[in-house]
Amino acid sequence: MSDKRDYYEILGVPKGASDDDIKKAYKKLARKYHPDLNRNDPKTAEEKFKEVNEAYDVLKDPQKKAAYDQFGHDAFDPRRGGGAGGSDPFGGAGFGFDMGDIFDMFGMGGGRRARRQGPERGADLRYDLEISFEDAAFGKEIQLEIPREENCPTCGGSGAAKGSAPETCPVCHGSGQEEIIQRTMLGSMRTARTCSKCGGTGKIVKNPCDDCRGTGRRRVTRKIDVKIPKGVDEGQRVRVTGAGEAGVRGGGNGDLYVYIFIKPHKLFQRRGNDVVIEIPITFVQASLGATVQVPTLDGAVDLKIPAGIQTGTVLRVKGKGIPNLRGSGRGDQHVRIKVTTPQKLSARQKELLKEFAALSGDSVNPEQKTFYEKFKDLFT
Repeated sequence: MSDKRDYYEILGVPKGASDDDIKKAYKKLARKYHPDLNRNDPKTAEEKFKEVNEAYDVLKDPQKKAAYDQFGHDAFDPRRGGGAGGSDPFGGAGFGFDMGDIFDMFGMGGGRRARRQGPERGADLRYDLEISFEDAAFGKEIQLEIPREENCPTCGGSGAAKGSAPETCPVCHGSGQEEIIQRTMLGSMRTARTCSKCGGTGKIVKNPCDDCRGTGRRRVTRKIDVKIPKGVDEGQRVRVTGAGEAGVRGGGNGDLYVYIFIKPHKLFQRRGNDVVIEIPITFVQASLGATVQVPTLDGAVDLKIPAGIQTGTVLRVKGKGIPNLRGSGRGDQHVRIKVTTPQKLSARQKELLKEFAALSGDSVNPEQKTFYEKFKDLFT
């Protein structure tokens, strides 16, 4: 019995999970364990990442999944008749052919496919970036250090040492596939599989490059300039074309996607393109009206407080919000008023307030009278 972990357990889904659930679980775990996002422990992350990819490679394929559900990891054990990456539920019967061969034989397209030999575009990369509230509003140009795979500069990505070149695979003759003839009780079957000699590349490197050890790739860290546009919001992303990993066999580079996260501000809150702020005023200012200074993203501005304003009233400062991400203009700033009550009063202040209360009719204002009348009616 294999000592490998159960594939369903690895992806965190129950046996019988739908294809969509399996795909969602894989995407979540692939992001979680991607080596580029786990710089503190890249080795462990890489192992987890490979484990997740191996599980998904089987469970996403209906034929492999069916074989795994019936035979577990033994379905892919060469010692039991299975093949690496394939499935062989008939291995115990002694026929010795792969599940993919059966589907190939009946034209159902379930066999292995040869690796692509033409140009392949490089992988896209993701970078999570936290910026200030102000930088999100007005934009900023920053420089990021991005680790990525590039073609080896010594060998130009060929993997071969200087003065040599990759040779055509003698087994598949450059096709990337080898033809297998199997004799069974049903007769002879002719199938094509990924070449075991070159791994499907069609090339063999006999004299590998010392710098990349024949892989043709090197992991480097590049400084990438990124322009954060004004008005960008939380969760949005900025694409830097061609800043991802290098392509294979002449393919173009992937892209870099910078995901934006914004630090909370001490004073401002964002509502779309508008900015919200709460300011305290004294009850004297609220009663008599006043002009106060209010902070904005552009600096302090004067704001006129009308007499008799109440707590919770919102005043608008036009054009002091967040610039529009696409187009001209800006949002507004909304100022929520909070009337504060003094906690420490001098004897003279208390005397004046009592005099004010007497002149106001025992400090009962019209709104309070209306409230007391409703309260009285409720119990009458």
